[in-house]
Amino acid sequence: MNSVAYVTVDVFTSERFSGNQLAVIPDARGLTSAQMQDIAAEFRYSEVTFVLPPQDPVNTAQVRIFTPTMEIPFAGHPNVGTAFVLGRQREIFGKTAGDVLRFEEKAGIVEAELKRDTHGQVIGAAISAPESLLLGPQIDVETIARCASIEAKQIVLTTHAPMIASVGLPFAIAELADLDTLGKACPNTAAFAEAGRRYSPDDDQFALFVYVRQPDNPWALRARMFAPLDNVIEDPATGSASGALGALLTSLLPESGAHIEITIEQGVEMGRRSVIGVTAEKSEGQVRTIRIAGQCAAVMTGTILL
Repeated sequence: MNSVAYVTVDVFTSERFSGNQLAVIPDARGLTSAQMQDIAAEFRYSEVTFVLPPQDPVNTAQVRIFTPTMEIPFAGHPNVGTAFVLGRQREIFGKTAGDVLRFEEKAGIVEAELKRDTHGQVIGAAISAPESLLLGPQIDVETIARCASIEAKQIVLTTHAPMIASVGLPFAIAELADLDTLGKACPNTAAFAEAGRRYSPDDDQFALFVYVRQPDNPWALRARMFAPLDNVIEDPATGSASGALGALLTSLLPESGAHIEITIEQGVEMGRRSVIGVTAEKSEGQVRTIRIAGQCAAVMTGTILL
């Protein structure tokens, strides 16, 4: 193999040159893991996906997700964007694509439902998180403050303490006092490295998702995500973190059952506004389902020389 085709899309937006960039390799057959990592490092997007035939023919494809430095088990915007790209193809490894795609990933099976406009054109997707909510340790406010270069008193503890949460990929999650504090946040790489050694000793990839609730609508949020240890200084849209946050907030409701729809804006401070829709279903006191949805815009096609 001397070359491989790629497609780039902007995810969680309907406008080109906004949202979160993603590169998709729709047919990664013949690529080694080392080549996949090199390609992801070359793009320097937060993630690149590599699509392979499924191991189980009942599924649509195997999808591997790489950041600039490592392979990860799951992520939100790569799944939404990959579903968008594959859904616009006539066939996926010889099979006609339906409206529901099933991806084999390291975190498990990810189901993606294609979203179409009135003319039947695929415009986005909604995915189901592959894992139930998993909570890790609480994190002291001083650590969060150092990582985000803010004052500890600007971290809100009313709803929850800062903590690790995951629906397939772990993030440290913290609520901030207001949009001004959110806008001033800036990642301190040395503090992230220290936090990684303390709270993420297995992979040292500590990532922080900070958010603010809108005063007039507690289910409308603005957020930012920093992961400098993974060469992602800031991410304009993070579906996996948004899903974890939605699951966390829903789990804390006193009701044993709830249907919650959350809208999360991200990337505003970067000039790449993204809109992420999260739907959480809670029954018998447990969050049973988390869905992450958004639109996409096609940007580029090309060839990578190997």
